[in-house]
Amino acid sequence: MTSSTTVLEPTLGVASRGRLRETVRALLGQRSAVVGLAILFVFVFAAIFAEVLAPYPAEGAAAQLVRPGEPGRRAESCIHILGCPADQPETIFGTDGNSRDVFSRILFGARRSLIIGFATVGLAIIVGTTIGAVAGFAGGLIDNLLMRMMDVVLAFPALLLAIVIVTMIGQSLVNAMMAIAIVAIPVYARVTRASVLSVKEQDFVTASRALGESPVGILTRRILPNALTPLIVTGTLGIASAVLDVAALSFLGLTEIGIAEWGAMIGSEFNGIFSRPLIVLAPGIALTLTVLGFNLLGDGLRDALDPRLSR
Repeated sequence: MTSSTTVLEPTLGVASRGRLRETVRALLGQRSAVVGLAILFVFVFAAIFAEVLAPYPAEGAAAQLVRPGEPGRRAESCIHILGCPADQPETIFGTDGNSRDVFSRILFGARRSLIIGFATVGLAIIVGTTIGAVAGFAGGLIDNLLMRMMDVVLAFPALLLAIVIVTMIGQSLVNAMMAIAIVAIPVYARVTRASVLSVKEQDFVTASRALGESPVGILTRRILPNALTPLIVTGTLGIASAVLDVAALSFLGLTEIGIAEWGAMIGSEFNGIFSRPLIVLAPGIALTLTVLGFNLLGDGLRDALDPRLSR
Protein backbone atom coordinates (compact mmCIF):
# COMPACT_ATOMS: atom_id res chain seq x y z
CA MET A 1 0.00 0.00 0.00
CA THR A 2 2.80 2.44 0.85
CA SER A 3 4.72 1.82 -2.35
CA SER A 4 1.63 2.22 -4.52
CA THR A 5 0.78 5.48 -2.78
CA THR A 6 4.34 6.72 -3.29
CA VAL A 7 4.13 5.96 -7.01
CA LEU A 8 0.66 7.50 -7.30
CA GLU A 9 1.50 10.87 -5.72
CA PRO A 10 4.27 11.83 -8.22
CA THR A 11 1.98 10.73 -11.04
CA LEU A 12 -0.79 12.98 -9.78
CA GLY A 13 1.68 15.83 -9.38
CA VAL A 14 2.87 15.48 -12.98
CA ALA A 15 -0.72 15.34 -14.18
CA SER A 16 -1.62 18.46 -12.22
CA ARG A 17 1.33 20.37 -13.65
CA GLY A 18 0.34 19.21 -17.11
CA ARG A 19 -3.23 20.42 -16.66
CA LEU A 20 -1.93 23.74 -15.36
CA ARG A 21 0.25 24.22 -18.43
CA GLU A 22 -2.67 23.36 -20.70
CA THR A 23 -4.91 25.80 -18.87
CA VAL A 24 -2.34 28.62 -19.11
CA ARG A 25 -1.82 27.87 -22.79
CA ALA A 26 -5.57 27.89 -23.42
CA LEU A 27 -5.94 31.11 -21.42
CA LEU A 28 -3.22 32.88 -23.39
CA GLY A 29 -4.94 31.68 -26.55
CA GLN A 30 -8.02 33.71 -25.64
CA ARG A 31 -7.72 37.21 -27.05
CA SER A 32 -10.10 38.68 -24.48
CA ALA A 33 -8.08 37.17 -21.63
CA VAL A 34 -4.82 38.61 -22.99
CA VAL A 35 -6.37 42.08 -23.28
CA GLY A 36 -7.77 41.78 -19.76
CA LEU A 37 -4.41 40.68 -18.38
CA ALA A 38 -2.67 43.59 -20.11
CA ILE A 39 -5.13 46.10 -18.64
CA LEU A 40 -4.86 44.60 -15.16
CA PHE A 41 -1.06 44.50 -15.39
CA VAL A 42 -1.00 48.27 -15.87
CA PHE A 43 -3.17 48.88 -12.82
CA VAL A 44 -1.37 46.32 -10.66
CA PHE A 45 1.95 47.94 -11.60
CA ALA A 46 0.53 51.36 -10.74
CA ALA A 47 -0.81 50.07 -7.42
CA ILE A 48 2.48 48.46 -6.38
CA PHE A 49 4.68 51.41 -7.33
CA ALA A 50 2.26 54.23 -6.47
CA GLU A 51 4.78 55.91 -4.16
CA VAL A 52 7.33 56.02 -6.98
CA LEU A 53 4.99 57.00 -9.82
CA ALA A 54 2.86 59.54 -7.96
CA PRO A 55 4.44 63.01 -7.98
CA TYR A 56 2.54 64.09 -4.84
CA PRO A 57 0.93 62.50 -1.79
CA ALA A 58 -2.69 61.45 -2.18
CA GLU A 59 -4.13 62.41 1.20
CA GLY A 60 -3.46 64.73 4.11
CA ALA A 61 -2.23 68.29 4.32
CA ALA A 62 0.90 67.47 2.30
CA ALA A 63 -1.28 66.58 -0.70
CA GLN A 64 -2.74 70.09 -1.00
CA LEU A 65 -1.11 72.08 -3.77
CA VAL A 66 -1.75 75.82 -3.61
CA ARG A 67 -1.31 77.52 -6.96
CA PRO A 68 -0.65 81.23 -7.30
CA GLY A 69 -3.98 83.06 -7.24
CA GLU A 70 -6.03 79.84 -6.90
CA PRO A 71 -5.90 78.67 -3.28
CA GLY A 72 -8.21 75.73 -2.66
CA ARG A 73 -9.78 75.79 -6.13
CA ARG A 74 -9.98 73.20 -8.90
CA ALA A 75 -7.30 73.76 -11.49
CA GLU A 76 -6.80 72.45 -15.00
CA SER A 77 -3.93 70.17 -15.95
CA CYS A 78 -0.48 71.70 -15.99
CA ILE A 79 2.31 69.98 -17.98
CA HIS A 80 5.52 71.97 -18.23
CA ILE A 81 6.70 70.54 -21.53
CA LEU A 82 3.37 71.59 -23.06
CA GLY A 83 3.82 75.23 -22.08
CA CYS A 84 2.50 75.37 -18.53
CA PRO A 85 4.36 78.03 -16.45
CA ALA A 86 7.25 76.55 -14.51
CA ASP A 87 6.23 78.34 -11.31
CA GLN A 88 3.05 76.22 -11.06
CA PRO A 89 3.01 72.61 -9.78
CA GLU A 90 2.89 70.09 -12.60
CA THR A 91 -0.41 68.16 -12.51
CA ILE A 92 -1.35 65.87 -15.39
CA PHE A 93 -5.09 65.73 -14.67
CA GLY A 94 -5.37 68.94 -12.67
CA THR A 95 -6.34 69.32 -9.02
CA ASP A 96 -9.61 68.70 -7.20
CA GLY A 97 -11.59 71.06 -4.97
CA ASN A 98 -9.05 70.58 -2.17
CA SER A 99 -6.07 71.35 -4.43
CA ARG A 100 -4.92 67.72 -4.50
CA ASP A 101 -3.32 66.17 -7.57
CA VAL A 102 -5.88 63.97 -9.31
CA PHE A 103 -3.26 61.82 -11.06
CA SER A 104 -1.57 60.93 -7.77
CA ARG A 105 -4.90 60.08 -6.19
CA ILE A 106 -5.79 57.83 -9.12
CA LEU A 107 -2.56 55.87 -8.68
CA PHE A 108 -3.16 55.36 -4.97
CA GLY A 109 -6.80 54.67 -5.72
CA ALA A 110 -5.72 51.76 -7.93
CA ARG A 111 -4.07 50.14 -4.92
CA ARG A 112 -7.12 50.69 -2.74
CA SER A 113 -9.55 49.44 -5.40
CA LEU A 114 -7.58 46.25 -6.06
CA ILE A 115 -7.31 45.53 -2.34
CA ILE A 116 -11.05 46.11 -2.06
CA GLY A 117 -11.80 43.69 -4.89
CA PHE A 118 -9.58 40.85 -3.71
CA ALA A 119 -10.40 41.20 -0.01
CA THR A 120 -14.15 41.44 -0.56
CA VAL A 121 -14.34 38.51 -2.95
CA GLY A 122 -11.93 36.48 -0.80
CA LEU A 123 -14.16 36.84 2.24
CA ALA A 124 -17.29 36.07 0.23
CA ILE A 125 -15.68 32.99 -1.34
CA ILE A 126 -14.47 31.59 1.98
CA VAL A 127 -17.87 31.88 3.64
CA GLY A 128 -19.91 31.06 0.54
CA THR A 129 -17.81 28.03 -0.38
CA THR A 130 -18.11 26.65 3.15
CA ILE A 131 -21.88 27.05 3.15
CA GLY A 132 -22.34 25.67 -0.36
CA ALA A 133 -20.00 22.73 0.18
CA VAL A 134 -21.69 21.67 3.43
CA ALA A 135 -25.14 22.08 1.91
CA GLY A 136 -24.37 20.14 -1.24
CA PHE A 137 -22.50 17.34 0.51
CA ALA A 138 -24.88 16.89 3.46
CA GLY A 139 -28.16 17.29 1.59
CA GLY A 140 -31.53 16.87 3.25
CA LEU A 141 -32.56 19.24 6.03
CA ILE A 142 -29.16 20.95 6.27
CA ASP A 143 -29.19 21.67 2.55
CA ASN A 144 -32.71 23.11 2.68
CA LEU A 145 -31.96 25.25 5.75
CA LEU A 146 -28.74 26.75 4.40
CA MET A 147 -30.06 27.38 0.90
CA ARG A 148 -33.26 29.01 2.16
CA MET A 149 -31.10 31.39 4.18
CA MET A 150 -29.19 32.23 1.01
CA ASP A 151 -32.47 32.74 -0.86
CA VAL A 152 -33.55 35.28 1.76
CA VAL A 153 -30.38 37.31 1.14
CA LEU A 154 -30.85 37.04 -2.64
CA ALA A 155 -34.42 38.30 -2.34
CA PHE A 156 -33.13 41.83 -1.65
CA PRO A 157 -31.46 44.02 -4.29
CA ALA A 158 -27.74 43.64 -3.63
CA LEU A 159 -26.77 47.32 -3.60
CA LEU A 160 -29.80 48.32 -1.54
CA LEU A 161 -29.04 45.64 1.03
CA ALA A 162 -25.42 46.78 1.17
CA ILE A 163 -26.54 50.34 1.81
CA VAL A 164 -28.76 49.15 4.67
CA ILE A 165 -25.92 47.11 6.19
CA VAL A 166 -23.45 50.00 6.00
CA THR A 167 -25.99 52.35 7.53
CA MET A 168 -26.55 49.94 10.41
CA ILE A 169 -22.93 49.08 11.24
CA GLY A 170 -21.39 52.46 10.44
CA GLN A 171 -20.09 54.35 7.43
CA SER A 172 -16.53 53.38 6.57
CA LEU A 173 -14.62 51.73 3.76
CA VAL A 174 -14.09 48.51 5.75
CA ASN A 175 -17.79 48.29 6.57
CA ALA A 176 -18.63 48.89 2.91
CA MET A 177 -16.36 46.00 1.94
CA MET A 178 -17.99 43.75 4.54
CA ALA A 179 -21.45 44.71 3.28
CA ILE A 180 -20.59 43.89 -0.33
CA ALA A 181 -19.03 40.59 0.79
CA ILE A 182 -22.18 39.67 2.73
CA VAL A 183 -24.50 40.27 -0.21
CA ALA A 184 -22.17 38.27 -2.50
CA ILE A 185 -21.99 35.18 -0.24
CA PRO A 186 -25.14 33.51 -1.68
CA VAL A 187 -23.71 33.68 -5.21
CA TYR A 188 -20.63 31.65 -4.29
CA ALA A 189 -22.66 29.34 -2.05
CA ARG A 190 -24.99 28.42 -4.91
CA VAL A 191 -22.13 27.95 -7.38
CA THR A 192 -20.24 25.72 -4.94
CA ARG A 193 -23.33 23.70 -4.05
CA ALA A 194 -24.08 23.01 -7.71
CA SER A 195 -20.50 21.87 -8.34
CA VAL A 196 -20.44 19.68 -5.22
CA LEU A 197 -23.73 18.02 -6.19
CA SER A 198 -22.25 17.18 -9.59
CA VAL A 199 -18.85 15.98 -8.38
CA LYS A 200 -20.03 13.89 -5.45
CA GLU A 201 -21.77 11.49 -7.83
CA GLN A 202 -18.53 10.68 -9.67
CA ASP A 203 -17.01 7.22 -9.47
CA PHE A 204 -13.84 8.31 -7.67
CA VAL A 205 -15.95 9.69 -4.80
CA THR A 206 -17.81 6.37 -4.56
CA ALA A 207 -14.48 4.55 -4.52
CA SER A 208 -13.23 6.79 -1.70
CA ARG A 209 -16.32 5.96 0.35
CA ALA A 210 -15.80 2.25 -0.28
CA LEU A 211 -12.20 2.53 0.90
CA GLY A 212 -13.41 3.98 4.21
CA GLU A 213 -12.30 7.61 3.82
CA SER A 214 -14.00 9.99 6.25
CA PRO A 215 -16.73 12.37 5.02
CA VAL A 216 -14.55 15.38 5.83
CA GLY A 217 -11.67 13.88 3.83
CA ILE A 218 -13.94 13.11 0.88
CA LEU A 219 -15.28 16.66 0.86
CA THR A 220 -11.97 18.48 1.31
CA ARG A 221 -9.60 16.19 -0.60
CA ARG A 222 -11.79 14.70 -3.34
CA ILE A 223 -14.81 16.88 -4.05
CA LEU A 224 -13.74 20.50 -3.47
CA PRO A 225 -10.52 20.39 -5.57
CA ASN A 226 -12.61 19.13 -8.49
CA ALA A 227 -15.38 21.68 -7.96
CA LEU A 228 -13.28 24.87 -8.04
CA THR A 229 -13.39 25.61 -11.77
CA PRO A 230 -16.71 27.51 -11.86
CA LEU A 231 -15.78 29.17 -8.57
CA ILE A 232 -12.57 30.58 -10.07
CA VAL A 233 -14.46 32.07 -13.01
CA THR A 234 -17.22 33.48 -10.78
CA GLY A 235 -14.66 34.92 -8.37
CA THR A 236 -12.75 36.67 -11.15
CA LEU A 237 -15.93 38.27 -12.44
CA GLY A 238 -16.96 39.01 -8.85
CA ILE A 239 -13.86 41.13 -8.26
CA ALA A 240 -15.07 43.53 -10.94
CA SER A 241 -18.51 43.68 -9.34
CA ALA A 242 -17.02 44.24 -5.88
CA VAL A 243 -14.84 47.13 -7.06
CA LEU A 244 -17.83 48.70 -8.79
CA ASP A 245 -20.21 48.21 -5.84
CA VAL A 246 -17.80 49.67 -3.28
CA ALA A 247 -17.19 52.58 -5.63
CA ALA A 248 -20.97 53.10 -5.74
CA LEU A 249 -21.14 53.16 -1.94
CA SER A 250 -18.24 55.61 -1.86
CA PHE A 251 -19.99 57.76 -4.45
CA LEU A 252 -23.03 57.89 -2.16
CA GLY A 253 -20.84 59.07 0.72
CA LEU A 254 -21.01 55.86 2.76
CA THR A 255 -17.23 55.65 3.28
CA GLU A 256 -14.64 58.01 4.73
CA ILE A 257 -14.58 61.51 3.28
CA GLY A 258 -11.49 62.51 1.31
CA ILE A 259 -9.97 59.05 0.78
CA ALA A 260 -8.15 58.28 -2.46
CA GLU A 261 -10.76 55.90 -3.86
CA TRP A 262 -12.19 56.25 -7.35
CA GLY A 263 -15.85 56.22 -6.35
CA ALA A 264 -15.26 58.77 -3.60
CA MET A 265 -13.28 60.95 -6.01
CA ILE A 266 -16.16 60.94 -8.50
CA GLY A 267 -18.73 61.58 -5.78
CA SER A 268 -16.89 64.56 -4.35
CA GLU A 269 -16.24 66.23 -7.71
CA PHE A 270 -19.21 65.34 -9.91
CA ASN A 271 -20.56 68.90 -9.63
CA GLY A 272 -17.55 70.05 -11.62
CA ILE A 273 -18.18 67.71 -14.57
CA PHE A 274 -18.81 70.65 -16.91
CA SER A 275 -16.24 73.11 -15.60
CA ARG A 276 -13.38 70.60 -15.01
CA PRO A 277 -14.52 67.36 -16.71
CA LEU A 278 -11.11 65.67 -16.51
CA ILE A 279 -11.24 65.62 -12.70
CA VAL A 280 -14.34 63.40 -12.88
CA LEU A 281 -13.62 61.50 -16.08
CA ALA A 282 -10.11 60.37 -15.11
CA PRO A 283 -11.13 58.26 -12.07
CA GLY A 284 -14.24 57.13 -13.97
CA ILE A 285 -12.14 55.85 -16.86
CA ALA A 286 -9.75 54.11 -14.43
CA LEU A 287 -12.71 52.40 -12.75
CA THR A 288 -14.19 51.39 -16.10
CA LEU A 289 -10.93 49.93 -17.38
CA THR A 290 -10.38 47.93 -14.18
CA VAL A 291 -13.86 46.43 -14.32
CA LEU A 292 -13.40 45.73 -18.04
CA GLY A 293 -10.06 44.00 -17.38
CA PHE A 294 -11.53 41.63 -14.79
CA ASN A 295 -14.55 40.90 -16.99
CA LEU A 296 -12.37 40.07 -19.98
CA LEU A 297 -10.13 37.89 -17.83
CA GLY A 298 -13.16 36.11 -16.37
CA ASP A 299 -14.57 35.41 -19.82
CA GLY A 300 -11.20 34.07 -20.95
CA LEU A 301 -10.91 31.84 -17.88
CA ARG A 302 -14.39 30.47 -18.50
CA ASP A 303 -13.50 29.54 -22.08
CA ALA A 304 -10.13 28.10 -21.05
CA LEU A 305 -11.39 26.02 -18.12
CA ASP A 306 -14.59 24.73 -19.72
CA PRO A 307 -13.73 21.85 -22.09
CA ARG A 308 -17.10 22.21 -23.81
CA LEU A 309 -16.04 25.65 -25.05
CA SER A 310 -12.57 24.63 -26.24
CA ARG A 311 -12.00 25.01 -29.93
